[in-house]
Parts: sequence; C-alpha cells; structure tokens
Amino acid sequence: MVSENEFLLHSLIMGVFLLFVYDILRIIRRVIPHDGFWVSVEDLVFWLYCGGEVFLLMYRESNGTLRWFAVIGAMTGMFLYRKLFSPVFVKYMSRLLGKLLEGMGRIVKWMCRPVGRAGRKVGKGTRRLLGRQRRFLKSRLTFFLKALKINLKA
Repeated sequence: MVSENEFLLHSLIMGVFLLFVYDILRIIRRVIPHDGFWVSVEDLVFWLYCGGEVFLLMYRESNGTLRWFAVIGAMTGMFLYRKLFSPVFVKYMSRLLGKLLEGMGRIVKWMCRPVGRAGRKVGKGTRRLLGRQRRFLKSRLTFFLKALKINLKA
C-alpha cells in the first residue's frame, strides 16, 4: 500500500491520462466524421477502459478500497488538463492530422490517375458487357439475400 500523497498523485495523473485518451477520440471524430452508432461504440469501449483503469488503480494502491480523495484527485486532474491543454491540443492536432490525410489523399489520387484514364478508354461494347454482368450479379445477390431472410424467419 502506498502513501496517500502518492495515491493522490497517481489519481491526478490517471485523470489527465484518461482525458488525453478521450481527446484522441475527439480528434479522430473531427478528422474522420462518422455516425452516432460508431461514436456510441467508441464511447462504450472508452468507458469500459476507464473503469478497468480505475479498478486497477484502486486494487494496486489501496487494496481495492474506494477512497474519495482519489476520485476527487482524478477529477481535479481531468479539470486541469481540460482547461489548460485540451482545447489547444485538439484544435491543432485535428488540423495537422486533417492536412496529412488530405495530402495523402492527393498522392493516392495522383497515383490512381492512369487507372482512371484506362477506364475511360474502354470501348462501348465492353461497357455494355460490364453493365450486364453488374445487373446479373445484383439480381443474384438480391435473390440470395431474400432466400436467406426467408430461411432465418422459418
């Protein structure tokens, strides 16, 4: 068992670390927008992780006993990080990551340009054949999907 001062310091650090991890999630959400379902999944995983971290801290340093000054210490660490570092970190890291992804997208687009040109040079007969194959494949997949639904209901 560690002293109360060390335990308080560790809980402060844990609060800062947990909010830092959540800021990384916020940056990812700004750079790669996604719908509410995936945001909920991310939040669920994050809170499960937080619960595990808090449990391990309590288990290791206070023999599993909940000490309220540790909770207050973690909240204080989160508050200080949120007020001092979080806004600047999220803002500028989002911009940086967004610019990097934008640049990578331009490189990939430039590299794929010859493939697009070759696709435009495909003859009219080949396009018609590809269209027929696409329609046939779509109808077969639709048929199998309907059959699967019927079998699952039975």
